[in-house]
Amino acid sequence: MPKPPAAAEPSLDIVRKKLREAGLRSTAARLWVMQMLIDALSPLTHAQMADALESKGFDRATIYRNLIELSDAGLVSRIELGDHLYRFELKRPNQDGTLEHPHFVCVDCGEVTCLEDVNVAIKPTNKAAKKLEVTEVLLKGHCGSCPK
Repeated sequence: MPKPPAAAEPSLDIVRKKLREAGLRSTAARLWVMQMLIDALSPLTHAQMADALESKGFDRATIYRNLIELSDAGLVSRIELGDHLYRFELKRPNQDGTLEHPHFVCVDCGEVTCLEDVNVAIKPTNKAAKKLEVTEVLLKGHCGSCPK
């Protein structure tokens, strides 16, 4: 079994503690998956993670199983952004203590961006809307990198 990267050693103690608190064992695969999600700038698909961790000796099923277990344990968010692909990201509390944040998806290149500094206020204007619970906000448009 491969060892997690030495550069991540200080954060590994924190990751191990979070895994224990969630009732999960601290396996090499889980540590690698968590480290990838810690380092990620945007949500990652299972395929992206499996491709990156294949050289470490982990198969696709192991990575997927760990992503689902981490999601079920509340350490990772599993999101679907309208393209029928689940993406995973580490749950990080925002400044106000909430965990979720909106995402932006480029309709040209498919790039996903976390909008952690964007405050989306939803103010229901009628009785029916007041009964709704918003669980996710997704913005789509054209990113600055794609040609117009």
